[in-house]
Amino acid sequence: MALTKEQITEIEKAAAKYMYYHRPPLEIRSELDIGYRIKGQSVYIFEIRPNWIKPKEKIESPVAKTTYIKTKGLWKIYWMRGNLKWYPYEPVLFVKNITDFFDLVAEDKLNCFFG
Repeated sequence: MALTKEQITEIEKAAAKYMYYHRPPLEIRSELDIGYRIKGQSVYIFEIRPNWIKPKEKIESPVAKTTYIKTKGLWKIYWMRGNLKWYPYEPVLFVKNITDFFDLVAEDKLNCFFG
Protein backbone atom coordinates (compact mmCIF):
# COMPACT_ATOMS: atom_id res chain seq x y z
CA MET A 1 0.00 0.00 0.00
CA ALA A 2 1.31 3.41 -0.93
CA LEU A 3 1.00 6.62 0.99
CA THR A 4 -1.69 9.08 -0.04
CA LYS A 5 -0.90 12.30 -1.89
CA GLU A 6 -1.83 14.22 1.25
CA GLN A 7 0.59 12.17 3.36
CA ILE A 8 3.38 12.67 0.83
CA THR A 9 2.74 16.42 0.83
CA GLU A 10 2.84 16.41 4.65
CA ILE A 11 6.12 14.43 4.62
CA GLU A 12 7.71 16.77 2.09
CA LYS A 13 6.69 19.83 4.12
CA ALA A 14 8.01 18.36 7.40
CA ALA A 15 11.21 17.15 5.70
CA ALA A 16 11.82 20.55 4.11
CA LYS A 17 11.58 22.22 7.52
CA TYR A 18 13.90 19.61 9.06
CA MET A 19 16.41 19.98 6.23
CA TYR A 20 16.33 23.78 6.45
CA TYR A 21 17.31 23.77 10.12
CA HIS A 22 19.57 20.71 10.30
CA ARG A 23 21.57 20.44 7.09
CA PRO A 24 25.26 21.26 7.48
CA PRO A 25 26.44 24.69 6.26
CA LEU A 26 26.60 25.04 2.49
CA GLU A 27 30.40 25.23 2.44
CA ILE A 28 30.83 21.69 3.84
CA ARG A 29 27.95 19.89 2.10
CA SER A 30 30.32 18.30 -0.40
CA GLU A 31 31.92 16.52 2.58
CA LEU A 32 28.84 15.94 4.75
CA ASP A 33 25.16 16.36 4.00
CA ILE A 34 21.86 14.79 4.96
CA GLY A 35 18.95 13.70 2.85
CA TYR A 36 15.65 11.89 3.04
CA ARG A 37 13.78 9.45 0.88
CA ILE A 38 10.21 8.18 0.73
CA LYS A 39 10.00 4.51 -0.20
CA GLY A 40 6.72 2.63 0.05
CA GLN A 41 5.23 3.45 3.43
CA SER A 42 8.56 4.46 4.94
CA VAL A 43 10.60 7.63 5.24
CA TYR A 44 14.36 7.36 5.61
CA ILE A 45 16.87 9.97 6.79
CA PHE A 46 20.50 9.40 5.81
CA GLU A 47 23.92 11.07 5.84
CA ILE A 48 25.75 11.65 2.56
CA ARG A 49 29.55 11.55 2.51
CA PRO A 50 32.32 10.89 0.01
CA ASN A 51 33.44 7.26 -0.16
CA TRP A 52 36.82 7.22 1.58
CA ILE A 53 38.24 4.78 -1.00
CA LYS A 54 36.78 6.59 -4.04
CA PRO A 55 36.22 10.19 -2.90
CA LYS A 56 34.35 11.18 -6.07
CA GLU A 57 31.63 8.67 -5.19
CA LYS A 58 29.05 9.51 -2.54
CA ILE A 59 27.77 6.98 0.00
CA GLU A 60 24.60 7.13 2.06
CA SER A 61 24.56 6.02 5.68
CA PRO A 62 21.09 5.39 7.17
CA VAL A 63 20.23 7.41 10.26
CA ALA A 64 16.52 7.02 11.00
CA LYS A 65 13.43 5.39 9.56
CA THR A 66 9.72 5.62 10.15
CA THR A 67 7.00 3.46 8.67
CA TYR A 68 3.32 4.35 8.51
CA ILE A 69 1.10 1.71 10.15
CA LYS A 70 -2.28 2.33 8.54
CA THR A 71 -4.23 0.07 10.91
CA LYS A 72 -3.05 2.17 13.86
CA GLY A 73 -2.83 5.52 12.09
CA LEU A 74 0.66 5.92 13.57
CA TRP A 75 4.27 6.19 12.43
CA LYS A 76 6.62 3.55 13.90
CA ILE A 77 10.17 4.80 14.53
CA TYR A 78 13.39 2.86 13.97
CA TRP A 79 17.10 3.49 14.42
CA MET A 80 20.03 1.61 12.91
CA ARG A 81 22.50 -0.09 15.20
CA GLY A 82 26.13 -0.82 14.42
CA ASN A 83 25.17 -4.22 13.00
CA LEU A 84 23.30 -2.34 10.21
CA LYS A 85 19.88 -3.64 11.26
CA TRP A 86 16.85 -1.48 12.04
CA TYR A 87 15.54 -1.60 15.62
CA PRO A 88 12.42 -0.02 17.11
CA TYR A 89 13.27 3.20 18.91
CA GLU A 90 12.36 2.06 22.43
CA PRO A 91 11.80 5.39 24.17
CA VAL A 92 9.14 6.40 21.62
CA LEU A 93 7.89 3.54 19.45
CA PHE A 94 5.15 5.50 17.65
CA VAL A 95 4.25 9.09 16.83
CA LYS A 96 0.93 10.42 15.59
CA ASN A 97 2.26 12.62 12.78
CA ILE A 98 5.34 12.82 10.61
CA THR A 99 6.41 16.18 12.04
CA ASP A 100 6.87 14.50 15.43
CA PHE A 101 9.22 11.98 13.80
CA PHE A 102 11.45 14.70 12.36
CA ASP A 103 11.39 16.57 15.69
CA LEU A 104 12.39 13.39 17.54
CA VAL A 105 15.31 12.76 15.17
CA ALA A 106 16.43 16.38 15.49
CA GLU A 107 16.37 16.16 19.28
CA ASP A 108 18.21 12.78 19.27
CA LYS A 109 17.98 12.70 23.06
CA LEU A 110 19.69 9.28 23.38
CA ASN A 111 22.19 9.80 20.53
CA CYS A 112 20.77 6.82 18.65
CA PHE A 113 20.33 8.52 15.29
CA PHE A 114 23.48 10.56 14.84
CA GLY A 115 25.59 8.89 17.54
